[in-house]
Amino acid sequence: MTRDSAVPQVPRRRFRLFLRLLGVSALLFVLGAGALLGYLYHKPLPPLGDDVRSRLFDARGNVMTTFTTDGRSREPVKLNQISPLLIKATLAVEDRKFYHHIGFDLKGMGRAVLANLEAGKRSQGASTLTQQLARNLYLSHEKTWTRKGKEALYTLQLEMKYTKDEILNMYLNEIYYGHGAYGIEAAARMYFGKSAAELDLAESALLAGIPKGPTYYSPYNHLDSARKRQGIILSAMAEVGDITEAQAREAAGEKLRLNPQGQKDTTVAAPYFRDYVRTLVMDKLKLSSDELDLGGLNVYTTLDPDMQQAAEAAVDQGMDPASELETALVSIDPRTGYLKAMVGGTNYRSSPFNHVLASTRQPGSSFKPVMYLTALASKEMTGLSVFNSQPTLFHYDNNRKTYQPRNFGDKYLGEINMQQAIAASDNIYAVNTIMKIGADKVAAMAASLGIKSPLHSVPSLALGTSPVSPLEMASAFAVIANGGVKQPVTAILKITDNAGNLLYEAPQPQGESVVDPAAAYVLTRLMEGVFESGGTGNRVAAMIKRPVAGKTGTTDTDGWMVGFTPELSTAVWVGYDKGREIATADGRRAAPIFAQFTEQALENVPPKIFPIPPGVVNVYVNPQSGLLATADCPEKKLEAFISGTEPTEYCSLHGEGETGSPAEGKGGGGLSDKADPEKEDRSLWNSIKRWWMN
Repeated sequence: MTRDSAVPQVPRRRFRLFLRLLGVSALLFVLGAGALLGYLYHKPLPPLGDDVRSRLFDARGNVMTTFTTDGRSREPVKLNQISPLLIKATLAVEDRKFYHHIGFDLKGMGRAVLANLEAGKRSQGASTLTQQLARNLYLSHEKTWTRKGKEALYTLQLEMKYTKDEILNMYLNEIYYGHGAYGIEAAARMYFGKSAAELDLAESALLAGIPKGPTYYSPYNHLDSARKRQGIILSAMAEVGDITEAQAREAAGEKLRLNPQGQKDTTVAAPYFRDYVRTLVMDKLKLSSDELDLGGLNVYTTLDPDMQQAAEAAVDQGMDPASELETALVSIDPRTGYLKAMVGGTNYRSSPFNHVLASTRQPGSSFKPVMYLTALASKEMTGLSVFNSQPTLFHYDNNRKTYQPRNFGDKYLGEINMQQAIAASDNIYAVNTIMKIGADKVAAMAASLGIKSPLHSVPSLALGTSPVSPLEMASAFAVIANGGVKQPVTAILKITDNAGNLLYEAPQPQGESVVDPAAAYVLTRLMEGVFESGGTGNRVAAMIKRPVAGKTGTTDTDGWMVGFTPELSTAVWVGYDKGREIATADGRRAAPIFAQFTEQALENVPPKIFPIPPGVVNVYVNPQSGLLATADCPEKKLEAFISGTEPTEYCSLHGEGETGSPAEGKGGGGLSDKADPEKEDRSLWNSIKRWWMN
């Protein structure tokens, strides 16, 4: 009996032991889970994207945009600035139990686990909005169990630290909607040209379906697929009671008014400039792309927001959006070297390539001022030096090679001087000039002005056959505008870390004198003639109400307008990416863009004349003879010369001529001693009345 009664005691003891172990395990599990939750609650999440993304500031200290790994800026909006229909559509298709779970859909996860075990690999998921947000904020999108574990921990933290509305708001501002649009505001503006608050039911359902497959469900790429998913979402909304079946059918049949694909991205401020600065920062601080994006840096730049807006407006108005013709505009303050505006193309969304930096385009005749500056600085030529504009075969390289340029339209002007040659863009005069002074000297002058692209020292260099970038042209002309003083092109003023510690600061503008100021001024006066009667820029002269100097340039594939005022040096280029030839009308787009930008960018700046430096002599000459004018000359013109190169003989075409001191005040722009001060005033007035009276 004792022995028989002892038998059942063994299973009971084992059962009680099992219960004890189970209880202890449960207690340990609860304690462990509690400890984990407590740890996660007190452990800070990694900083949110907007807190760690490096920021770009304009010249006024305002935040322009942020650097992002995706290369796009986000435009965050509050939850009450998003259409309730979009919110309901998103929840209906992505996470119906969002407001009732703790971050995980347990039933959905169970189904996914079974499917994955059956498939033998990680093939399905059941991510909630919170899980998707955790992944987008902190993790990669690789399908591994390690990443999934981290995702679960971040999901718990998000649920503990933020309300449901805050999580939903972050999700809608972070999710990717395709074609570079991150966040619902960017998506609404890109696809429909409206704010997220203005989306109707059909638009909301379409956008809510894109994040599942931004490429496959893009209405631009696969409209049929996008509409089918839209229908699924509308049915889901009706199923949960957000809308009626009738509303679902009506929305499904609504015609969508999509913006044209590739329409200008209005959500990104100065995108070409941002990318340019991005490269500079990475180079200066030796940072990787990710280190810059998420380094919390503050990058203060030279970009003027009003001038940038003027540049973008001029390009928008001057270019045809339906054409493949591209453009570039870059503007520099010659006094400091600060880069003030940059537009690298007609549409950043469709072509992020920055044409401002393209060093493969021939500048054509816009390069000629570099050569004429060389001739003037050498004192081998003046603005009155004469060559015969006629068909000419030039011999060079010890007569082993020949070169025969042509004028546009085969129009030849006979004997002309440098001022006339610049205004009319005469090619024969230009090649005569480079043959006289030497192509090597021209290339050396270009290098001293800041042109780093390799130049071929051949006669055709005079006609701009060696490619350079628009940025190089603007910086070279800035030296001329600044009286021969070169300032390094500067886009970044300083960089600080997120604590405000200075990491980099640009040196204060000092400047290096690389050209005789007198030569730079004389060339400037000659280049002003481009905008006067007979000049290639005369057709846009009425658009600019201030002194301006410049030069047009045209090749078979490129159109240019490069010019300057005392405050801005600007280069504008137009052409095709594939190097195809441009029509005459296309090439002429550069000058109006230049004129509109210059006038609008400086609309609040009083017009200024170019200051006359020491070493310049102004004398009245007879345009016909090129000699000092006399009282008998029916026509007199005030011309500027480098001191010592002015004419010393008087004209005898209309009288016996006169003798005496031809000029005085050479140190600061002296006049012929025969010049009548009253006539001088009238002549100066005539030279500025175009911009002063308009």
